[in-house]
Amino acid sequence: MPHMIFTGLEDYKARGTQATPYFTMTYYNEFSQSKDMVLIRGDVVLPSKLSDSEAKWLLETTQTFYLNDVRYKLVERFNKQTHDFEFKDVLQALDMPNL
Repeated sequence: MPHMIFTGLEDYKARGTQATPYFTMTYYNEFSQSKDMVLIRGDVVLPSKLSDSEAKWLLETTQTFYLNDVRYKLVERFNKQTHDFEFKDVLQALDMPNL
């Protein structure tokens, strides 16, 4: 069962892979072949760090990176060419100002 774990950038910088998850997403793909559907469950682990509405936005936005070929190239770069990955490219894809 595929899943994703989200944490805060500062927590990740401080603790790396040991950072506390803020939000998890689990994909239930049992119906992907027969019904052309994948069910998704999102769980806020730390409500003090992430609200339900922020988690919903995160889930929906994450999906756009997997369903859009141009955005998916950023996912591939993050996973396979880490040294070439720039977070500002993600912000640009989302039409958000650079930090």
